[in-house]
Amino acid sequence: MYVGKAPALIVDYKAAVCYLRYNAARLPAGNTERIISNGTSAGGALSALLGATGNSPDYTAALAEIGAAGARDDIFAASCYCPITNLEHADMAYEWIFSGINDYHQGAPAPALHTENQEGATVTNRPANAPTETSSAVPMTAEQITASARLKKDFPRYLNSLRLKDAAGSVLQLYSDGTGTFAEYIKGLYRTSAQYAVDNNAALDGADWFTVQNGRVTDVDLAAYARWATRLKATPAFDKFDLSSGENDEFGTETNVPRHFTKFSRKYDTTHGALAPAANIRMLNPLNYIGTNGVRTAPHFRIRHGAKDRDTALPIPAVLALRLMNAGIDVDFAVPWGYGHAGDYDLDELFTWIDRICK
Repeated sequence: MYVGKAPALIVDYKAAVCYLRYNAARLPAGNTERIISNGTSAGGALSALLGATGNSPDYTAALAEIGAAGARDDIFAASCYCPITNLEHADMAYEWIFSGINDYHQGAPAPALHTENQEGATVTNRPANAPTETSSAVPMTAEQITASARLKKDFPRYLNSLRLKDAAGSVLQLYSDGTGTFAEYIKGLYRTSAQYAVDNNAALDGADWFTVQNGRVTDVDLAAYARWATRLKATPAFDKFDLSSGENDEFGTETNVPRHFTKFSRKYDTTHGALAPAANIRMLNPLNYIGTNGVRTAPHFRIRHGAKDRDTALPIPAVLALRLMNAGIDVDFAVPWGYGHAGDYDLDELFTWIDRICK
């Protein structure tokens, strides 16, 4: 059954915003200039996309096609837990962190109504639609290991093309070997998370990837981090060569035939699966819209990525947060200790953030 492929979900989200704003005078309460989205995993990606793409003309035709109300679709703020986003570059980012870890823990695809964590799962409180995981590791194939090295090598070129800057205005870059100021930035995010664990006597779960001197976390070893966290997904993590991922399905045809969304995976697909249209891929990536003319990006974002999340890699939400900050957006970004791929675990803090930005 055809139930909608990219960009159907984001178009539906936008239509809901249009409906609320069009009917603002009929609503019994609420302020349609203070619409805030929230989501986890794929929902976190959609929340980010809704916040980033306000009023973009790229979606006008699709909104008209489904009969959306004639009103603006921009929102006030977006809360994004572990967003699975920037999909066409997510495979590179994943290998930049996990290349060298040559076994993985992903199990069979989650059932449609999956609601419980799997027995033996490494990380609990996972979203119902997240990939299942196994406690025993599965070796990657030689082809997957080779692809991992190639994707890791490709990531610095992409990262450097973004010209992202830290809070001090310094450009974050990577050398061809994967080291550089962006690597130090990522280490800093993990260092802050580990410092919280040290300060609050939190369970360290066998973490051996950071150095503590006189109560202060002074260094982070990213390779040791990857060994500790373990690899969830085999290479490529998202655009599978055999078109078997949920993301391949998301970019599928109206007759439910999955498609690729990266030229890399399309090149190595021996079944010669098709590449999704460029417009469909573009409309699913918030980075294509932040700071562009004709788009009203939400002025506030809150992004969370658990310290042990390996459904996607930390560089993905970090790049999103940096691009937003570089565009002058108010961003609250953190890597909470003790969480993997999960959301809504800090509702008191979330509501405090909402109260603050709405004053």
